[in-house]
Amino acid sequence: MSNFLFLANGFEEIEALATVDVLRRAGMEVTTVSINHERLVAGAHGIEVHADVTFKEADFAGADWLILPGGMPGATHLHNHHELDALLKVHAAKGRIAAICASPAVVLAPTGLLNGKNATCYPGFEDALVAGGANPVSRRVVVDGNIVTGNGPASAIPFALEIVRLTVGDAAADQVAAGMLV
Repeated sequence: MSNFLFLANGFEEIEALATVDVLRRAGMEVTTVSINHERLVAGAHGIEVHADVTFKEADFAGADWLILPGGMPGATHLHNHHELDALLKVHAAKGRIAAICASPAVVLAPTGLLNGKNATCYPGFEDALVAGGANPVSRRVVVDGNIVTGNGPASAIPFALEIVRLTVGDAAADQVAAGMLV
């Protein structure tokens, strides 16, 4: 199964890069996807990343996880990408979605994908979760069905480890965590 992490200008670098790193340490395939017309994406703190593919180049057939880092205005750019919005809605019926920081509130909540679900997000965005029908939970990482949410940059490693745990098991997640001194 393939896993995709989406990048938009203004993404939170720690959330994106730590997640990719942890998943790859666990042996998971993860492809970074620029929603820009080019592969180069500028993070919220001036770090530029060369994504593996652009959205137009990606083949999402067989995707397991679709992963959304936060950061502002990155989350807003993800929300405004209509093809990503459509992909998330279709994928939620058969696959898994993970979002961290502002993305649970800014990207997922407006789609209705969090309706009736427990979720967390960056503090201050809880009203948007509620508007999308979610039940805000004040924890670093929340799993509800096929959706994992995280609350911010410091939670990027626990967020990624939860994706690993749900995908390849407790032993793999524990091994990666131990190797990283978590």
